[in-house]
Amino acid sequence: MPSKAALPALLAALLGGCAVGPDFQRPATPQTSSYTTRAVTQTGEAGSAEAPQQQLIASKTIDAQWWTAFGSETINQLVAAAFSHNPGIDGARAALRQARETAEAQRSSYFPTLQASYSPSKQRNAVGTISPTLTTGDPVYTLHTAQLNISFVPDVFGLNRRTVESLTAQQEVQQFQLEATYLTLASNVVSNAIQLALVRAQIQANQEIIRAAESALEGTRRQAAAGFASALDIAAQETALAQAKLALPPLQKQLDQTRDLLAVLTGVTPAEMQPLQIDLADLKLPAELPVSLPSQLIEQRPDIRAAEASVHAASAQVGVALANRLPQFSLSATDGGTATVFSSMFASGNQFWSVTGNATQTLFDFGNLKHKQNAAEAALDQAAAQYKTTVLSAFQNVADTLYALDADSKAVSVAASAESIAAKNLKLTREQFRLGAIPIAPVLIAEQAWQQSRLSLLQNQAARYSDSVALFQALGGGWWNRPELANADPRK
Repeated sequence: MPSKAALPALLAALLGGCAVGPDFQRPATPQTSSYTTRAVTQTGEAGSAEAPQQQLIASKTIDAQWWTAFGSETINQLVAAAFSHNPGIDGARAALRQARETAEAQRSSYFPTLQASYSPSKQRNAVGTISPTLTTGDPVYTLHTAQLNISFVPDVFGLNRRTVESLTAQQEVQQFQLEATYLTLASNVVSNAIQLALVRAQIQANQEIIRAAESALEGTRRQAAAGFASALDIAAQETALAQAKLALPPLQKQLDQTRDLLAVLTGVTPAEMQPLQIDLADLKLPAELPVSLPSQLIEQRPDIRAAEASVHAASAQVGVALANRLPQFSLSATDGGTATVFSSMFASGNQFWSVTGNATQTLFDFGNLKHKQNAAEAALDQAAAQYKTTVLSAFQNVADTLYALDADSKAVSVAASAESIAAKNLKLTREQFRLGAIPIAPVLIAEQAWQQSRLSLLQNQAARYSDSVALFQALGGGWWNRPELANADPRK
C-alpha cells in the first residue's frame, strides 16, 4: 500500500499522467578531433601513372552512390542488381516492416477498445423443476442478445508510453540495420569485382610469363643445338616453364569462385551469371576521398546509429519494468439488450448496461517485478557498453583504412620501381645468355624476380582500390544523401 506521503504524488499521477523511468540521454562519445596519431591527407605521387595521387578531404560529401567513383559501368550494374535481388535486402526490409507494425499495434493502446457482439441461443427450460425464465412461462424460446463493450486502460504511469518508446526505438534499430545491409552488400560487391579484375590481370600476366618462358626455352634449345647450352640448361628452363604453368589453375579457380560469389550477391545462381568483363587497368582510382570529422562519424555510421537506438529501447524498458510495479487502472462499460424477438432487443425493459472501474496493485510477488526491473537496468548497461564498443570499432576502422591507404600508395611506388628494374635486369640477363656469356642459372633467377615483382605490383594496385572501398564503408557510405532520404539525420 502507498504511504500517506506518497498519496499526493499518486493523485497527481492519476490526474495528469507521467512516464516513470529514465528519459533517454544520448550516450557519451569520444571527444577527439582526429582518427590517427599522424595526419594522412594525401597518398600517392602527383603525375605518377603507377601510383596516382589521392587527396583525403575532410569537407568532401560522400555520394550515396559512392561506387560510381571507380568509373566502371559493370560495377554500377552489379550493385544495382544486388540491391534489387539480394535476399538479404528483402529480409532486412521485412524485419523493418515487422518492427514498424509492432510499434503501431502498441500505439493503438492509447485509445479505448470498442467491441460489438451478438449472441442468439435456442433454449428449453425444465419447467417441471424450475421456474420459467420468461415472464410468459414458455419453456422453449430463442434469446437474442446484442451488446457494445468499451474498455480503456489509462496510461497513468506511462507503461504504454514507455512500451511504444521502446518499440519505436527497435524500429529505428531495424531501419539502420537495413542501411547497414545496403552498405555491406555494396562494399562486398565492389570489393569482389575489384578482386575479379585483379585475378584476371594476374591470369593475363601469368600467360605472358608462360609465353616468355616458352620463348626462352626455344632459345635455349637453339643454343644447345649450336653447342652454347647443355641439356641441363634445357631442363632448367623446362622446369621454369612448368612452374609458370602451375600457377595458372589456382588463379582460374579463384576467378571462377569470385564470379560465383558475385552471382550470389546479385541474387542469382552461378549458372545464371552473365560473363563479366572487369579489367583492373580500366578502373578509375578516386582522386579525392572524403574523410568525415569524428563527430560526423557518430551520425553517419549505421551500426553506431543502430547501437544508439538499442540503448534507447533498453532505457524505455526500464520505465516499463518500473511502471509494472505501480498500480494498474482500467475502465470498462457495457450497453446492450436481450429479447426473444430480434427486433425487440432494445425495446423498453430489455436493455441493460454497466460501468466498471478497476485498480490493481501487486502487494507481494517474491521479488518477481523487482528482479525484472533489475534485469532491465542490466540490459541498459549492456546496451550502453555495446554502443561504446561499436563506436571504438568504427574509429579503428577509419584509422586502419587511412593507414592502409598510405601504406598502399608507398607499396605501389616501390613495387613499380622494382618491376621496372627487374624487367631491365631480365632483358640484359637474357641477352648475356644468348651471347653465351653466362649460364642459364642467372636467367632463371632474373625471370623469377620479374614474375614476383609484376604480380606484386598488380596486388598493390588492387589494394588501393579495395582500401578506397573500405574507407567509403568505414565512413557510412553516404546513405543519408539518397534522394528519398533528403531530410534524414545526421542530424537534421
